[in-house]
Amino acid sequence: MGACTSKSHKPNPYSLRETLEAPQVPETPANNAAAADAGKKSPFFPFYSPSPAHYLFSKKSPATTTAKSGASTPGRLFKRPFPPPSPAKHIKSLLLRRHGSVKPNAAAIPEGEEAEGADLDKSFGFSKQFTSRYEIGEEVGRGHFGYTCSATGKKGELKGQRVAVKVIPKSKMTTAIAIEDVRREVKILRALTGHSNLVQFYEAFEDQENVYIVMELCLGGELLDRILARGGKYSEDDARAVMIQILNVVAFCHLQGVVHRDLKPENFLFSSKDESSQLKAIDFGLSDFVRPDEKLNDIVGSAYYVAPEVLQRSYSTEADVWSVGVIAYILLCGSRPFWARTESGIFRAVLKTDPSFDEGPWPSLSSEAKDFVKRLLNKDPRKRMSAAQALCHPWIRSHSDIKVPLDILVFKLMKSYMRSSSLRKAAMRALSKTLTEDELFYLREQFALLEPDKNGSIKLDNVKTALMKIATNAMKESRVPDFLAALNALQYRRMEFEEFCAAALSVHQLEALERWEQHARCAYEIFEKDGNRAIMIEELASELGLSPSVPVHAVLQDWIRHTDGKLSFLGFVKLLHGPSTRTLVKVQ
Repeated sequence: MGACTSKSHKPNPYSLRETLEAPQVPETPANNAAAADAGKKSPFFPFYSPSPAHYLFSKKSPATTTAKSGASTPGRLFKRPFPPPSPAKHIKSLLLRRHGSVKPNAAAIPEGEEAEGADLDKSFGFSKQFTSRYEIGEEVGRGHFGYTCSATGKKGELKGQRVAVKVIPKSKMTTAIAIEDVRREVKILRALTGHSNLVQFYEAFEDQENVYIVMELCLGGELLDRILARGGKYSEDDARAVMIQILNVVAFCHLQGVVHRDLKPENFLFSSKDESSQLKAIDFGLSDFVRPDEKLNDIVGSAYYVAPEVLQRSYSTEADVWSVGVIAYILLCGSRPFWARTESGIFRAVLKTDPSFDEGPWPSLSSEAKDFVKRLLNKDPRKRMSAAQALCHPWIRSHSDIKVPLDILVFKLMKSYMRSSSLRKAAMRALSKTLTEDELFYLREQFALLEPDKNGSIKLDNVKTALMKIATNAMKESRVPDFLAALNALQYRRMEFEEFCAAALSVHQLEALERWEQHARCAYEIFEKDGNRAIMIEELASELGLSPSVPVHAVLQDWIRHTDGKLSFLGFVKLLHGPSTRTLVKVQ
C-alpha cells in the first residue's frame, strides 16, 4: 500500500529481481475487471514476488501506507461502467501528505492534514551526543524517509561494538503526523525489551539535521532474500522453524499491547548468515499501542499483507496474524495468496476472494499445514487464531517442543465471560465439555502459565503475577493492567480449570471449524440435561441486558420452545455468542 514505483520496461521472467518490479497498470474500467480476478497468477511472477518495495531500505520502498480514518468503506461496488473505487488513491495521497511529499492543494486530503511547511517543533528530547559516541560507517540501506548505516561504538557499554543506525532526516518531517510517527517508533522500541526475536534497541539521538536510532546490527539479510534464494519455496520443516520464531515475537508484542501493522518478509532479518540463525522483527515505524478492548482505524501496512479489517477501518492485533498467514502461505507454496495488477485490485482480492489451495504444491502438503494457513487467513478476525494459539496448532507442536506464551486473548474472553449472564455461563460450560484434546491443549497451557495453586485453581493475584513476570513498559502505554479491573470478581472467588475452559473459550473460533455443528449439538444435549430450564421471555431479556424499548417478544420468541418454555437449540447457539441488542434487533 502507498506510493508505488515501477520500471517502464517489461520484466525479464527469468530474473527474480526483475519480477519484483512488475509494471503497475494504470487503473481503468477494463483492467479493473482483470484485476478483480485476483486468483490468477501473473505471468511475470514465476515465483513469489512481494510488494513493489521488496527491500526494507530500497530506494523504491514506499510500498507501505498510512491513512487516517474516513467515513466510507473501501470496496463498495457501483454499477457499470464505473469501476469500484480505489482505496489506493486516497491512501497514496495521504501517505505523501503525511510526510510532506505533496505540495499543498496537490491532492484532496480529508480530515485536516497539516500543510507542508507548517511551523513544527522537531525537538524530541533525545541526547545530542551521537558523534561523540559512535563512528558512522557505510550505508547499508535506504528507505523513503531515511537510511541505515553501520556504526561502531566509541565509548560506553557499546565501545568497539558494531551497531545499526537508522538515520531519519528532520527535513523529511514536514507534518506533525510524521514527527509523531518517529516519536512513537522510538517509544515502542524502548518499551519492548527482552525478546530474542526482536531487534534490540540501544538508544536514540538527535541533532539539528537528523534523528539517530541505534539498534542491533543484523548481518544475515532479510527473510525475503532467503525466500528468493530458495526459488520461492520452503519445505514444511523449514517453514515451520521460521513460523515459530515469527509467531513467538508477534505473540509477545500483542501481549504487551503493541500491534506491528507492517509484518512482511522484508521486516524480518536474520542475525547472521548461518542457516540456523535467529530471526529478528524490525521496523516499528507504523506500529502502535492498542488497548485490549479497543480498535484502531488507520489504514496502514503493505498491500499484499494487509488484513481485510484494516481496509474496513476497525481492527486490533488480529490484523498482524493475517499478515503472518500471508507469510506462511508464501513460505509453503512460493506465491502470494492475493494478487492483482493494481493495489486497488489487491485490496478487492483481500476483501472478496479466498486463497487457492488447489494448485501445486498444496495437494502434496500435509492437511495440517493447509489447516494452519487457512485458520490464519480467515477473513473474520474473531474466527482467526491468535499468535499464541497458532503455536499450539498441531502442525507446529507435533514436530517441535514449543514454549507457549501467555495470550492476551485469554483475558479478553475471560472479561466477556465474567460479565455474562448466569444462563450464558451455563451454556459456555456445556460447550467447553465438547472440546477435543487438541483444543484443550491450548487452554491447559494457558491455565498452567497462570500458575494455579495446589488445589488447581486461580484467583486475580495469579493473573496479575503472570502478567507482571513478562511485562514491559509497553504494557503501561497500552493500559493492559487497567484491563484487569474487568476480572475483579476473581478477587473474591477461585476459578478451576473446568470453568477456565468455559471462560477462555472462543465461540467464534469454534464456529469456523468444520465440526462446529457437532460441537453445538453435543453441547446442547449437555445443556438440556444440566442447565436448561423453563424461562420466560422477559427473564431471558433481562439475562441478556435488553432495553425495555426493544420488542423482546418479536426478537426472542424463536429462542424459547413453546412446548415447555425451555431454551431452543437456536436460542442456545445465539446465547453462546453473547448477542448484543443491536444483533438481536437484526433477528426480527
